[in-house]
Amino acid sequence: MFSEFGQQPVKVGDVILLGANVLCGSQPEKHVTVSTVYLDTDYVLDQVRWQYSGFIRDRLDAQSFADNIYTEPAQVLSLGEARAGTLMPWLDELVELSIDGGFARHFFRMQALWFSIAHVVCPLIKVSPVRLSETQRAHTRATLPRDRRFAPLRVEVRKAAELLRNKPEQRWTLGELAAEAHLSSSRLSSVFVDAYGKTPLAYLTMIRAELLAKYLRETDLSVTAAMHRVGWHSRGHGTELFRQYVGLTPGSYRQMRRSAE
Repeated sequence: MFSEFGQQPVKVGDVILLGANVLCGSQPEKHVTVSTVYLDTDYVLDQVRWQYSGFIRDRLDAQSFADNIYTEPAQVLSLGEARAGTLMPWLDELVELSIDGGFARHFFRMQALWFSIAHVVCPLIKVSPVRLSETQRAHTRATLPRDRRFAPLRVEVRKAAELLRNKPEQRWTLGELAAEAHLSSSRLSSVFVDAYGKTPLAYLTMIRAELLAKYLRETDLSVTAAMHRVGWHSRGHGTELFRQYVGLTPGSYRQMRRSAE
């Protein structure tokens, strides 16, 4: 096989995982039978969102999460013939139902087949290490699930997060938020990071970025007016924070959305 992983020999039982718009070829030609599953990017992001629903709020957060850990454009996963053999009946049935074209009629069965296949394949996918310290992660994006302790959220933490979600335009300080949650500032910061993988103010920045993206998509507000509505009163500062979370400046994000429409 030839792709962005270079040249690599493959055998029966191997799975070739390719990112969007990644080319792949093989030699010798016409000597390989392959079953191919195409996954729409939006579908994958929806699945990531629900898979990690404990700390990913929406698809915007799912996109940044996926961009961080799934950075390899192409991988060869060695299942081995035995495990690959368990996939064959599911793949054959999935192909048959796809050719039939009755996607609405076969929807649940096709979903069940795909999830059965993914259950075998996905544990072998290599994820990219996050090259950040725990402190850096707490101030930027949510930590990876393998670094998280999944425990029930404290009432005070839920209250603080709810206040930030309901009033993102307010100029919150850590002290004000801690007073509302009836905790000290240091204690609130500690338990909040345990719950959400980021500090309260970093969490607020994420909420504002999501809300600004919504205004840019769904209203004709100017970028500056939309920023003021979410609580950012410095356009330069707001632009930089939005770019960190979405990957684009607000103006570029709006232009991209309009071009797509």
